[in-house]
Amino acid sequence: MQYKKLLLVLFFVIISIISNAQELLAKVTVLASRVNSTIDRKIFTTLESQLNTFMNNRKWTNDVFKENEKIKCSFILNIESILEPNVYKASLTVQVARPIYNSSYRAAMVNFVDAEVTFKYVEFQPIEFNENRVQGTDASVANLTAICAFYAYMLIGLDYDSFSPKSGENYFRKAQNIVNNAPEGKGISGWRVFDGLRNRYWLSENMINNRYNIIHDVIYSYYRSGLDKMVENENEARANILQALIQLHAFNKENPNTMILQFFMQGKMPEIIGVFKKGTADEKDKLIELMNTLDVVNSSKYKQEL
Repeated sequence: MQYKKLLLVLFFVIISIISNAQELLAKVTVLASRVNSTIDRKIFTTLESQLNTFMNNRKWTNDVFKENEKIKCSFILNIESILEPNVYKASLTVQVARPIYNSSYRAAMVNFVDAEVTFKYVEFQPIEFNENRVQGTDASVANLTAICAFYAYMLIGLDYDSFSPKSGENYFRKAQNIVNNAPEGKGISGWRVFDGLRNRYWLSENMINNRYNIIHDVIYSYYRSGLDKMVENENEARANILQALIQLHAFNKENPNTMILQFFMQGKMPEIIGVFKKGTADEKDKLIELMNTLDVVNSSKYKQEL
C-alpha cells in the first residue's frame, strides 16, 4: 500500500514538473558601459537577474516543451543613457538560433536590434506582465516588460511556423494584442504605425497580414523542408531552400520594402553561402541573382564566395 502511495506521489510530482516546462531558454544581458553616472551599478545586475527570471520562468503557452525543444535565445539590453532619474534609453538585441534535425547545428532565425527601448526601473521593483492589462499603472514601467513579452511571443510564433505552416499564428496575434494595447507616454516609441518603417508595429502587422501569407510558407520551407533535411538529402534540401528564396523574391516584388523581408534575411548570409557552396553552377547563379534584391547589402559577398 505504501509502495502504491509512493508511486502516486511520484506521478503527480512528475506531472507537475512537466506541466510547468517553460518554452524559452533565454539569456538576458544588461550592458551599461555607456552610462556615465554616479548611480550604483548594482542596479543593472539586479535588473538583469530579474529579466532572466521573467523570461525563463513565465509560461508563455499552454504546450509542454521538453528540455531539448526549448527555444534558445538571447536578449542584450544595452543602456545608452539616463533620461531622468530611474528612466533609461536603451536598445535591445534579440537573437534566436533554431536546432537543425539530425545535427548539432543551430540555424540563425532572428538577429534584430530594436533601437526604441525607453523604460523606468527602480531596483527590485516587480518585473511583471499582464496581457489583459498591458499598459499597467505606469506606462514607462510597463514598457520594458511589454517589449520583452512582445518578442517572446514573436519568437515562439516563428519557431512554431518553422515546424508546421502557419502554426505560429496564435502567438503572432498575442504579440499584436500587445501592440494594440501598448503603453503610451513620453519617450515611448516603436509601437505605432507612424513610429517608422522598422518597428514592433510593422513586424506584428506583417506576420498576421493575410496578403503576406506566403511568408509562413517561406519560413517552413527554409527550415523544415530545407535545413532539417540537409543531413538526410543535401541536394533536395538545397533545392527546397532555393525554392523558398524564390518565393520570397516573388513576395518582395509584389510587396517591396516590407519589414519582414529584412527581419528574415538578417544574419543569414554565412548560412546561405555555406548551403550553396556545394550547389550546382545553375543553383549558385540563381542564388546570386536572388540576393541582388533580397540581401542587397551582402550581394557582393555572395558573388565573391560562390
